[in-house]
Amino acid sequence: MRLPLPTVMRSLSARLLVLTAFFVMLSEVLIFAPSVGRFRISYLEDRIAAGRLAVLALEATPDNVVSQPLADQLLARVGALGVVLHKNSNVTLMIDSEMPPAVDATVDLREVSFFPAIRQAFVTLFGGGDRVLRVLGIAPHDANSVVEVLLYESPMRHEMWAFGIRILELSLFISLMTAALVYLSLQWLLVRPMRRITAAITAFRADPESAGPVLVPSGRNDEIGVAEHELADMQETVREALRQRARLAALGTAVTKINHDLRGILSTARLVSDGLAESAAPEVRRVAPTLLAAIDRAVGLCTRTLDFTREKPPELVRQRFALAELVDDVAMAQWVPQSGGEGGAEGNPRVKSEVAPGLTVIADRDQLYRVLFNLCRNAFEVGAHRVTVAATEADGQVWIDVADDGPGLPPKARDHLFQPFTGSARVGGTGLGLAIARELMRAHGGDIVLVESTAAGTIFRLTLPAAPREAAPQSPRRRRAPRRKAVAAGVGRRA
Repeated sequence: MRLPLPTVMRSLSARLLVLTAFFVMLSEVLIFAPSVGRFRISYLEDRIAAGRLAVLALEATPDNVVSQPLADQLLARVGALGVVLHKNSNVTLMIDSEMPPAVDATVDLREVSFFPAIRQAFVTLFGGGDRVLRVLGIAPHDANSVVEVLLYESPMRHEMWAFGIRILELSLFISLMTAALVYLSLQWLLVRPMRRITAAITAFRADPESAGPVLVPSGRNDEIGVAEHELADMQETVREALRQRARLAALGTAVTKINHDLRGILSTARLVSDGLAESAAPEVRRVAPTLLAAIDRAVGLCTRTLDFTREKPPELVRQRFALAELVDDVAMAQWVPQSGGEGGAEGNPRVKSEVAPGLTVIADRDQLYRVLFNLCRNAFEVGAHRVTVAATEADGQVWIDVADDGPGLPPKARDHLFQPFTGSARVGGTGLGLAIARELMRAHGGDIVLVESTAAGTIFRLTLPAAPREAAPQSPRRRRAPRRKAVAAGVGRRA
């Protein structure tokens, strides 16, 4: 099912814009808390400094006293209800109003820490009423003097709210600018290339066999560039595979159509060849076996081709069996009588088995026989004189090595080893044997690989899942028969 394109609000660009603005605002909130705490401390320090300046008017008079109207003016300049200067020489100077109110809370700026300052700032910011604060702090430029200021909290709250609104406006501006810049950057670096890649994938999905142009990489060296290169290579590889499968499908259809007629022709040729084998002419009897073998090979080629071109994988009939016995059957089928006329699977010089007698596997015996037979036959057809089959079990797998002493595989065959009609090692071969062998081994949950191929020989390795160990049969316990009392008359006593 083809998914619809996302709407603007659900697109990746919109999500990036919203997330960027959100994260910037979250960062500004984290910055706002210490900022407002610092603003409150600075406000109180300014009141301390202004109070110290107001007390200087007292020091300028002979008796350190000013009139009440002048004191009210000085306190209005400071924004306080009273100012007290405590000097180290036990001298105290004070300016206050006629009726100073009671103190609600004391703030000592000499003992200020980070988190308590933030907590007190939010108490002031969101507190109700108009408390009277008593603020203590060191006098500016006079470390031996302490200034005490009495003031209302509401003017400071108004200043803090004004500061917070300015911070909020600045945060919104910064977040929007940052989000816009990040949005444009990601749109250029990520979203547009991703849309281009997505469009190429969608077009390729709609018509994968089209010969139109694939995605042209933009030449970038980052992850997007790597994705573009890999996508272009993948499209070309898939198209080539689809073209090859189309050719194979056409070939399978053609072979299926001509198989009936070809079998009829071969059947007729077989009947005629059987009659030639019974001819009285020595020359005819001599060439008859060769003709029969050629007809049999033609029938086998048609059968193998039909088996390969069928669509469904082979149906396996799994069973547990001894691998050594299967290899002996393959050796018997590959046996060629020697000049003496004697021999058998045990004396066959062509196939040597090095499989332990106790090694068992769970597989389709006929299909595994087919794989081993094809490997041995291919080896002998390219010039090998002996094939050695060995098997080991390790790490939950059974490794079956099929080694021959042939001349090795040519480079073209190694490059297209398991591809049908291209991986044959002999002239006139179809390459179906190894392709069918890989299909059968993978259907078993294993595989077939080429280990090495040199002038000294070729080694193929088959892998199969190891068969689970059979539980050892438990010997039945021998029960001791209970003694029976003699009940018959006259039994049990001697006279």
